[in-house]
Amino acid sequence: MKQAVLTSDPVSMPAAAPPVRGAPRLRLLGECVDLLTPAQVLAHMRDAVAAKRRAVIANHNLNSLNLIRGDAAMRAFYDAAELVQIDSTPLIAFGRLLGLPVSRAHRSTYLDWREDFWDLADRLGWRVLYLGGTVKTGAEAVRRLSARRPGAVIEARSGYFDATPGSFDNTAVLASIAAFRPDVLMVGMGMPRQEAWIARNLQALPDCVILNVGAAFDYEAGVQKAAPRWMGRVGLEWLYRLAHDPRRLFRRYCLEPWSLAGPATRDVLAAFRRRRRGA
Repeated sequence: MKQAVLTSDPVSMPAAAPPVRGAPRLRLLGECVDLLTPAQVLAHMRDAVAAKRRAVIANHNLNSLNLIRGDAAMRAFYDAAELVQIDSTPLIAFGRLLGLPVSRAHRSTYLDWREDFWDLADRLGWRVLYLGGTVKTGAEAVRRLSARRPGAVIEARSGYFDATPGSFDNTAVLASIAAFRPDVLMVGMGMPRQEAWIARNLQALPDCVILNVGAAFDYEAGVQKAAPRWMGRVGLEWLYRLAHDPRRLFRRYCLEPWSLAGPATRDVLAAFRRRRRGA
């Protein structure tokens, strides 16, 4: 069954990667996102693991939408993704303003489905490898997670290595991943490094679910505190993060979104034309 692509303009622009069966796909700020709930994302992961196939699952927020415009490796990563979650309540609010069929239920990112994911990994005995962060943080996250979910096989590798294609470090990391034989590979080296690494090494990675998850194990190790989930649901998670790390995040949250004014204006004008035709 072919998936419909909903756009903010009458001219459809299909995604490069095959769409997810049964999931409506639309365009916001010039990029494709899929309308799935966290439960549907987990079901997609489960099916991919059961089929032992490679599945890249991405997410878009305002930061990624800004970075992808000038980064070829980021573009390659999203082109390879078969599912793109919406990791941004403001993005959902903008879609609703345009009259697109998106709701808060479609917000989906690691912090939204983390507990259900680890429950599933525990129950099904998944092998989960995290690539990112420091050795110390990874070890603590593995210790905490393994104590709560003994059925899952969990390991972590440091994200501090020479990621240059063909380098000794990168070759060793790829060999380590292959030896572990993950069902799920989480790459958490920050945007855009994690996406670039996945895109450049995709063909060398084993058949498994591959996720870009940022500082996921920082949260699991207790190094970084997650915002209360109600703040994510109402679109205030960015404010919580900014208050806790203003020096690092001021540019991302207060300046970078203005670079999206052009795509936002085009979306608004397209929605206005669509409504006039429907009047």
